[in-house]
Amino acid sequence: MSDPILRIEGLEVAYGGVRAVGGISLHVEPGEVVALLGANGAGKSSILLATVGAVRPKAGRIYFHGEEITATPPHRLVGRGIVMIPEGARVFARQTAEGNLRLGAYTVRDKAAYARRLERVYTLFPRLYERRGQLAGTMSGGERQMLAIGRALISGPRLLLIDEPSLGLAPVLVEEVFAALAALNRSEGLSVLLVEQNTAMALDVAARGYVLQSGVVALQGSAEELRTSDAVRRAYLGL
Repeated sequence: MSDPILRIEGLEVAYGGVRAVGGISLHVEPGEVVALLGANGAGKSSILLATVGAVRPKAGRIYFHGEEITATPPHRLVGRGIVMIPEGARVFARQTAEGNLRLGAYTVRDKAAYARRLERVYTLFPRLYERRGQLAGTMSGGERQMLAIGRALISGPRLLLIDEPSLGLAPVLVEEVFAALAALNRSEGLSVLLVEQNTAMALDVAARGYVLQSGVVALQGSAEELRTSDAVRRAYLGL
């Protein structure tokens, strides 16, 4: 059995004296989509931020393909294939859509690889091709989320961490974004650690999930187990 692409052991994160994550352990296998579920304030985003080095853990270790990356700076992790899409579809508002995509390729030295990835992004999100000359700040929320995902994909990630991709989007756009994530996982074996409040959509694309409560793992299991357990749905997922 191969090493997990991501392994987190005993992770603790605190802001001042407030504990956000209390000794969490989890893993993501190569080519797997794993969902982090739970209420606001459960510690989901803090796990992503600690993984990409944006927040220094109080304790614990993080491994990527068996190598420890705990507190490695974010820019170094991008070059190794770990990319995070933060909550809120953050884009460079004064750049065009295609300018944003080019900025995502700052670690890419191979022009042919960049061209292939750009074509792939436009295939996944035809709307971005139509809007390629438009300033990102004038695009709709759904288009900005697609752009944020596309910009991450241009760098050629092996592990994608994505925080609340459905936030503020109309249902039809949520379906489009999640369909793209599922397609990337199926066709390219992209590993994904997904934080998402839309539990039903998350469990549709994920193989497994962890349910967080007050900074600790309350439950874990296959997507099917979490989706079909009435007790889980009522107690932890608000369904």
